[in-house]
Parts: sequence; structure tokens; C-alpha cells
Amino acid sequence: MTPTRGDNDTTGGPALDGQALDEVVRFTSDLIRIDTTNRGGGSCWERPAAEYVAERLSDAGVEAHLLEAAPGRTNVVARVEGRDRAAPGLLVHGHLDVVPAEAADWSVHPFSGEIRDGVVWGRGAIDMKNMDAMMVAVVRAWQRLGLRPRRDVVFAFTADEEDSADAGSSFLADRHADLFAGCTEGVSESGAFTYYGTTPGAERVRRLYPVAAGERGTAWLRLTARGRAGHGSKINHDNAVSRLAAAVARVGEHRWPVRLTPTVRSALTELAQLYGVKAELDAPDFDVDALLAELGSAADLIAPTVRNSTNPTMLDAGYKVNVIPGSATAYVDGRVLPGCEAEFEATLDALTGPGVEWEYHHREVPLSAPVEAPAFAAMRAAVERFDPDGHVVPYCMAGGTDAKQFSRLGITGYGFSPLKLPPGFDYAALFHGVDERVPVEALHFGVRVLDHFLREA
Repeated sequence: MTPTRGDNDTTGGPALDGQALDEVVRFTSDLIRIDTTNRGGGSCWERPAAEYVAERLSDAGVEAHLLEAAPGRTNVVARVEGRDRAAPGLLVHGHLDVVPAEAADWSVHPFSGEIRDGVVWGRGAIDMKNMDAMMVAVVRAWQRLGLRPRRDVVFAFTADEEDSADAGSSFLADRHADLFAGCTEGVSESGAFTYYGTTPGAERVRRLYPVAAGERGTAWLRLTARGRAGHGSKINHDNAVSRLAAAVARVGEHRWPVRLTPTVRSALTELAQLYGVKAELDAPDFDVDALLAELGSAADLIAPTVRNSTNPTMLDAGYKVNVIPGSATAYVDGRVLPGCEAEFEATLDALTGPGVEWEYHHREVPLSAPVEAPAFAAMRAAVERFDPDGHVVPYCMAGGTDAKQFSRLGITGYGFSPLKLPPGFDYAALFHGVDERVPVEALHFGVRVLDHFLREA
């Protein structure tokens, strides 16, 4: 297996060799075979995957620190020194844990790591053992070929991202901040994947590469209503269940107002220009939903992030049908745009109303990263170098990543785990989905792009 002709790199050495292309596929498959299912509640055991990563880094002469918040909840951190010792450092991070998978639902066993018809199958192929494998393959290639990045690069492989991050990035940021000293920016999952944007009528198809420059904040809420307990046969106008149900309905049906963050404004502007659509974002009669309709399938990248959101997800009340309970509880998955936290809280106060209290069950900050920054330009250049017909566009993630925890250290986070995917490959559906898989050629593209970016940024 050899690199594509014409891939020579002018940023510090030749292109990655064939061994790097072989390794990124093998490492992805091997990591998938290590079952690191995270069911929450501290049940995960990432240590075997962490040891696998650490061994391959150590074999290449790179010191790897294994760090645990609890037995088996293992993280790996390694630093590669850059050519410019005065330049700020760059963090690259990927998580080692995965969400559960039911083998009976899959075409192949989800932890087989099977390579079939040019595709690597298994849980983590997209989220995100593929990126972990790219990171390891890049470091090993640098050591083998005598290459160095422009600035220090810290590689972090984290535990617990699929739950609270308490045993992973949160633990690292709080207890091992020294390992990230000097890092000002970071990159991780959910960005630079191929997205085929098609306008209504399918007359204009563009190969897009959305790079995340923001994340909505996590606002998981607990709603509690209290009332008078009593017999189910008695009239009771102080019924906690009724009170809670009304509040949950108001929260779920609320239409949140449009709030365009700088990242979303940039995304709308670039996509409108790309598709030749008029977009006057500051016009008094601007209608974001009408603009999204004109952008066709590309609008799916933006639509979840033009507003805050609140989705009721769990209800808990009572223990017997003829007993009115004295309290009732509900949970709501809320997501908050950068700069909208105060409005979000005031709205929840109004929607829940008297007799219903709300509090944060779990909370993480929203993030925003500058699209005009040199790092974003370097990401754009790296992708478009290897796909000249592709178009990098910024976007804001609807959910969140470990970048939230690393932001405590002053590290600005971007979503950048490059993959060139074929038409019809539904990347988003495979996140936490059945038959998760990644094409071998997508991994080859990704490791080349990541290498180029890290040596140029």
C-alpha cells in the first residue's frame, strides 16, 4: 500500500509513508476489538485500550503518561515537541470509551473490528477510535521519518467522554493541568467529515467539510413538583403529577427564539454564498427558517443551533395507581447556545411556574471558537489540499465533546477529525447507531489531512 502520488508535504518533510496508511487501519480495527463500553455510573474499563495506545507510542520513543481517576478508568497523555519552541502548544484529543451496542441488531459483531469490502466495522469506527488510530499513526510516522510539528502537540486519549467525563477530561483538566501547559487550541471529534449538501431539486450538490467552531452547552434539568399526597379516589387540586405534567408540556412545546451566534452567522453566510442564495442576516424581516429551506440538506448542519432547545426525556412519579404521590420528577435535555445562559434560565423559571422547581442535573458550558483564527485557516487548507473540490464551512455542534472540560484550561476547541466519505454514507446516523463503520480510504484521507494540519498549524 503506497501513498497517493503528489502528496508530498512542504511543511517539514515528505508525505506519510505506506506504513502509516496500513497502521491507521490496523489500529482502528484493533481498538474496536477492545470493548470499552460505557454504560454510565462508572462501569467502563478503558485501561486495555489505554495500554494499547501507550505501548504503540512508547515503541516509537514517545513518553506516554497513563493516568487514572479510578481503577481501570485510564487516560493517556503524550507530548511531541515542535520545531518552534516559542509557539503555543496544540492539543489533539480523542476518547477511548464507546456507547453500548446490541450484537443482535448488527450485520457484524460490533466488537469484531472486521475489515470487509474496504470498510472497517464496529462500535467506535466513527465515534471515535478512528481518530484515536489516526493520532497514534501520525505520531509513529513522525518518529519513523524524523518529522516534527511546527509547535508542541499534546495528544490526549481520554476515558468517560460518553458519560460525565469525570474520569476523563474533567479529571485531566482538574488534576493534571501541567501536562497541557502552553496549549491554547485543541481539536477533536465531529468535524471535517464529508457532507453532501444538496439544494431543493438537487441541481446543486456540494461536497462540504463542516469544521466545528462552537458547541451548545449541556443543560440537563431535573424538574420537581410537590403536592398533597392522598387517596386516588379523592378530589385533589394539589396534585404533584398534574402540576408536573403541565410544566413538562409547557417546556416541551416552547418555541425558542432565534439567536444567531458568530459561528452560526459565519456558517449561514458561507453556505449562502456557496449556493448562490441571498442572505441578509441583519435585515429587519430576516427569516432564518426560510433561508434554511433554500439551503436544502446543508441546512441540517445549522438548524439545530439557531435556537436553544428543551426536550423532556424522563418522568418519575408514584408507586401505586390509587395513591396520589406527594412529589413527581421529570428530566429534560436542554441545550444552550453561547451567550444565552441567562435567557435560558429566566425562560425556565417562567415555563415551570409556581409549585414546580427546576435545577441542573448536569451542566457544561457552551463554547465558541473564532472562525477567523489561523488555526481554522490551517484546518481549511489541510482539507482542501487533499480534496481541492471540497468546501470547508464552519458550524456549531448541537451537542458537546471533551472540549468543554479542556476549555477550563483556556484551550479553544474545534471539531476536526477528517474523513472523506462517499455519497450516501450517512455519517451522522452512525454516531451511536447500528452497523457503525468507516471506509479504509476515509482513514487514509484522514491521517494525511491530520498530519498536514498538525505540522502546519
